[in-house]
Amino acid sequence: MASKTTTKPAAKATQKSTPSSAASSASKSIASKPSFKQQMLAAREEAIIDVVNRLLSEKGFEAMTVDEVAYEVGVAKASLYKHFPSKEDLAAAALVRMMQRAVAHLAQIPVSSAPIAKLKSATLWMMQLKLKGEMPNLPSQNSTLRATLIGNKIYIDALMHISDTLGAWIEAAQKAGQISQHLPAIAVLYTLYARACDPVLEFLKATGTFTDEQILQMVESSCFDGLTSR
Repeated sequence: MASKTTTKPAAKATQKSTPSSAASSASKSIASKPSFKQQMLAAREEAIIDVVNRLLSEKGFEAMTVDEVAYEVGVAKASLYKHFPSKEDLAAAALVRMMQRAVAHLAQIPVSSAPIAKLKSATLWMMQLKLKGEMPNLPSQNSTLRATLIGNKIYIDALMHISDTLGAWIEAAQKAGQISQHLPAIAVLYTLYARACDPVLEFLKATGTFTDEQILQMVESSCFDGLTSR
């Protein structure tokens, strides 16, 4: 006896319940776009950091006050604390942004450049910011800001990246005979870092005798070529 076979009825086509890919992309774009309030808060934070950066450059962390930051930004002190809980957090935000700018500058230096040229580019960039009043002064060893920075992962990661990059360039320059091999690489590194807060730049500018370009050339020459006649 032949077995009876049964066939299942064809499944009915189901209507798609998911939106089209174009609509889905548009939806994601809208969802990821910051709200107007978020954009306003971000713009205010940038304005705050701009003021803090300038004050840190002009007078340093110890002399800067939260009151003058709030006054110059044009917000109430209580509103300022909504963005940054303390004076240390204010200063740390400015220094983190500076570190991120430094990382971006180093990334733009051509890989094919000679090691000494890379170091000069990084040093010149720091000195230019210093002359323009855009380079915040570093905190003293016993500053409360230093403890905040040590606990800031973004700041420390950027600092380590910059130090490792410059350190590799210094060692390459020493190997190529472009920098004295008698100097420890870390001594050279700290010497270059010192150009970011070198008062010589401001002293020379205050004389009114030299242009910014001349000042940069003189300080760069004294830094890389030394003071002895050749």
